Amino acid sequence: MKASTSISRRQILRVGVGSCLSLSLGQCLSLQAEERPAGPVAKAKSVIHIFLPGALGQHESWDPKPDAAAEYRGEFGAIGTKVAGMQLCELLSKTAGVADKLTLLRGVWHTESAHERGQMTMLTGWRPSPAVMYPSMGSIVSHELGSLKDLPPFVSIPSTPAQSGTGYLSPTFGAFSVGGDPSQPGFTVQDLVLPAGVDHPRFETRRSLKDVVDAHHAHLARSGAVEPMGKFYQNAYSMISSPAAREAFNLKAESEAVRESYGKNLAGQGMLMARRLVAAGVRFVTVSYGSWDHHQNLKKGVTDQLPQFDQAYAALIADLAASGMLDETLVMVSTDFGRTPKMNSAGGRDHWAKCFSVALAGGGVKRGLVHGVSDATGAEPMEGAVAAEDLAATIFHLMGISPEKRLMAMGTRPIAINGGKVVQDILA
Repeated sequence: MKASTSISRRQILRVGVGSCLSLSLGQCLSLQAEERPAGPVAKAKSVIHIFLPGALGQHESWDPKPDAAAEYRGEFGAIGTKVAGMQLCELLSKTAGVADKLTLLRGVWHTESAHERGQMTMLTGWRPSPAVMYPSMGSIVSHELGSLKDLPPFVSIPSTPAQSGTGYLSPTFGAFSVGGDPSQPGFTVQDLVLPAGVDHPRFETRRSLKDVVDAHHAHLARSGAVEPMGKFYQNAYSMISSPAAREAFNLKAESEAVRESYGKNLAGQGMLMARRLVAAGVRFVTVSYGSWDHHQNLKKGVTDQLPQFDQAYAALIADLAASGMLDETLVMVSTDFGRTPKMNSAGGRDHWAKCFSVALAGGGVKRGLVHGVSDATGAEPMEGAVAAEDLAATIFHLMGISPEKRLMAMGTRPIAINGGKVVQDILA
């Protein structure tokens, strides 16, 4: 049967802005008609990935060692939580109150101890390769699931991490970046409102959208394809400038009390915006917060930043739980890698990829669980080790995406979405 030559706005939105920008009209319609292969049953509709760049140490967060010698224990004590036997760094006092909703992975590991490579590993679920540029998890979700509603499927707050690219996928599956700190006075999200006097999209006045379209044209040129982009550009613009999008990004719609409960800072307002976005239908939101590369003066660096994270994260988890959204929203807190078990002479810790921690909540994982045990100094997993690729495979599985599914890279090379194994023991 010959495909129709017209396409409705509803069809475009169902496929998603990234998909429609990367396909011709006929391909877009064919994609609508094509049934997706059966995958795992989705437990999570959305993911909020809170990424702490620079590497927050396991000792100063999810796996304190209060009984270790001082040079391993570090500068902070440990506190109990609502879960018997689960202790956290003393600066996570508010998070301790929602610990019954968390799953802590205390034996995460990979082999990349340089920041760029560690971040790429944690954001893509693949270790860096000279042969293949792998897409970020958010880009895979955007490619596979598209958008739920009149919104981009993948959003980054405040900006997209450098190692969170689209890899071998079209650039149109990348994140929509909000472009700034939502806690700052006068903050507005880029590209949601046309400049004064402009009544239709113009490439020269829509800088970030122009970048997306230009990158897409380059991608098509490399593959030898030719495609008119005007109509799809208009629909892409309509998606991010729609009333639904403007409302989802509008923090002023929240009461002052709610905004204060999260904290009037990047951590607080970034996580509050993430909650609004997933409630509106965004599939994957990355919130980057802080700078945690403390080779020296670790005590000050952590003390200056962790309490803001603690307040915002606890508010987010409590908020999602109270509204019932936590059941279908997976919240992950991760970082580049861990820090060395022993403090150095400058009062800091160095890079350590052999053992660190990740926190999960909601979206199909068990609650009030500690999975994995590190040794007495936090140096290596003793049991329950989880490789970075296994973590990514589990995220995809919970989103209803088969990690084993193969996508076409460079036009001719089928590559599995992920090479890890789902961590079955943490699934609810």
